[in-house]
Amino acid sequence: MTEMSKSTRSLRYAALTANLSLLGWVGLWQSTISPHPHLNNLVIAGMWILPLLFPLKGILEGKPYTHAWANFILMFYFLHALTILWVDEGERWLAIVELGLTTCAFVANILFARMRGRELGIKLKRLSQVEKEEKARHEGK
Repeated sequence: MTEMSKSTRSLRYAALTANLSLLGWVGLWQSTISPHPHLNNLVIAGMWILPLLFPLKGILEGKPYTHAWANFILMFYFLHALTILWVDEGERWLAIVELGLTTCAFVANILFARMRGRELGIKLKRLSQVEKEEKARHEGK
């Protein structure tokens, strides 16, 4: 495996820290800081934590592809934070923390995936090239 540069390693640690911090924050928020008044707080916290667990193995292993697709999951938390900022004054500071952690995780994931992908020689094909290949495959060439 290709050696990771110092800057890529720093981005990896930033992404790992932000993702794990968001995981901890969401769990703490939903279970302890501001639990739902009528539902079991541990069940609700588990439901909020579960999506963040899907990419966790790949993030812990430093896989650039996992860091990239994990951002799709982060968008749910980003939208949640923005919604809470807009509608709930009482939990606004909680949403600011969530928004900050989500943004940090998103940016660090993108930058790590890009830099590590370049180090490993992983390249995405241009859309025009993919279209040409699919057309040739469809036409049986």
